Amino acid sequence: MPKANELKQGTAIEINGEPYVVKHIDVRNPTSRGATTLYKVRFTHMKTRQKLDETFKSDDMLKAADCSRCNVQFSYQDGDTYYFMNSETYDQYALAADDLEGQTLYLTDGLEGIIMLLMDDAALGIQLPTTITLQIVETPPSMKGSSATKRTKTAKLSTGLEVQVPEYIESGEMIKVNTETGEFSSRA
Repeated sequence: MPKANELKQGTAIEINGEPYVVKHIDVRNPTSRGATTLYKVRFTHMKTRQKLDETFKSDDMLKAADCSRCNVQFSYQDGDTYYFMNSETYDQYALAADDLEGQTLYLTDGLEGIIMLLMDDAALGIQLPTTITLQIVETPPSMKGSSATKRTKTAKLSTGLEVQVPEYIESGEMIKVNTETGEFSSRA
């Protein structure tokens, strides 16, 4: 049974006997003394795709949904359908782009470390690795004589994702991106 402060994107939780998956977490830190941190969580129902917003205190206990998990590798995309292969049994799973909500920009051919959520052997969603490596395809050139301040610029990555990177990063470099925040993490 995970606590609310242990939730991350892709975690499967049971609410009122129904299976939901965490899609977004907004952490609210209180300004007054003695107040507890609040977690505003957006869930998506695993079967009906209905959205549900709930707020939890950091020490609230939640029930994990009864679903199985397996390691998969992203194989390919065909139209709006994304195909994954089980790393152990080589079974194929297909998910529609709607089921992946915002995760498609992190998928590259052969990406490993993805966890597939299954219920009754039906694919419901994926949990991405915390960081992935992507190549920068387009970014403005770095400035000579950069100042000591931390300045950033926009970089377009190989999947179409755009992130803010430090000024010294150039086109063609490989970088690590945090899949939970969508931000630059480090050079690869």
